[in-house]
Amino acid sequence: MQENVLLPIPLVKHIVELLGYWDVYKCDRAVIDDYCDVLRDLNVKLQKTELRDAYSRMIAADSEDSRHDARIDYLWHKTRLNDIVTDGFIL
Repeated sequence: MQENVLLPIPLVKHIVELLGYWDVYKCDRAVIDDYCDVLRDLNVKLQKTELRDAYSRMIAADSEDSRHDARIDYLWHKTRLNDIVTDGFIL
């Protein structure tokens, strides 16, 4: 059974930053695979949150210029999420 847990975004960012410092590449292959999977999943979760925020800013924009800027930001986050999912994690 899979249950969800609510964690504050700053805590997740801190965990990702901390994991980025770990050198697990001298460990067993299973540990390396688990490490990479967890780090990738956390990065995807963060990017999805930022993508959702960027979309909200685009919808709530009060002028055409701010809507355009928000759309550029949204597309940048969408591309970054796609990079993480297809190429691996980005630190």
